[in-house]
Amino acid sequence: MAAAQKVGCDLKRLSYTAAILLTAASALRAETFYLTIAGLGGEQEYEQRFAGWASDLDKIFKSEPGAQVITMSGPQATRTNIQAKLGDLAKQAKAEDHLVLLLIGHGSFDESDYKFNIPGPDITATELASLLDKIPAQQTVIDMTSASGGAIPILQKSKRVLITATKAGTEKNATVFPRYFIEGLRDPAADADKNEVITALEAFRYAEAKTAKFYEELKRLSTEHPLLEDIGKGEGVKTPSVENGEGLLAGRFALLHTGSAVAMAKDPAKQKLLKEKEDLEEKIDELKYRKASMAVAEYRQELTKLLVDLAKTQEALDK
Repeated sequence: MAAAQKVGCDLKRLSYTAAILLTAASALRAETFYLTIAGLGGEQEYEQRFAGWASDLDKIFKSEPGAQVITMSGPQATRTNIQAKLGDLAKQAKAEDHLVLLLIGHGSFDESDYKFNIPGPDITATELASLLDKIPAQQTVIDMTSASGGAIPILQKSKRVLITATKAGTEKNATVFPRYFIEGLRDPAADADKNEVITALEAFRYAEAKTAKFYEELKRLSTEHPLLEDIGKGEGVKTPSVENGEGLLAGRFALLHTGSAVAMAKDPAKQKLLKEKEDLEEKIDELKYRKASMAVAEYRQELTKLLVDLAKTQEALDK
């Protein structure tokens, strides 16, 4: 089918092509680092649960092409070890790399700063922010602990995706959000656009919906309200959208590739085309966020040109 004829159907396929090109991001980056830290449980039930979740994530991320997977739990997850590991990443990581930091366990909030509960002295959000700011890699921070919402004002930063299990530091009960976040990395249903790439945005939406349903089915008052913040300001939202400006960066951040996307990421012959596709998709996403401030004719003209270019690139990839 000629590229011009494909413009109409490409509008429908836009969400499909959006994340698969994120395969290129992992393929073209020198490294993708996954650092999972499971903190103190306090009780045997939570100790086992937190360690089990960390183990699940370790196995999941080790299937990712080019991944460097680091998992710390139990006695290893001390403040000194966390500082040392993040310090190492500051030396190893490059600007084109990606870092995914996942915190599992209990958190606390003293109306001033959030603390992640770990063996020995806890580590604060202020300390984590200082350590993360030294790492040049693009970052997604997924804080799945209780009271994690209290860390939002401290951990948020331009070009950093931040996900929390709670909306405030006052939501102090143990969270179920990590369970559904991990489930989303395994469940094909989380891949909403069926492109074999699960983005940070898709994983968040899946886990947020499942968490809400959990409390509804048990007829319990929800004690956790997950939020996403990726523009570096504001309180975070539970429903990222063009209207509130949240979710653009998270929608580009590939957490996990599945199926043929993995094979494509490993094929050097496809990498140049995938990078071109990634660049086009980013331009389309940015255009969508500028739509409200543009004349209709101008928006359609720019969108059509980008879709034609995207169609041509897709045709080349499909050969």
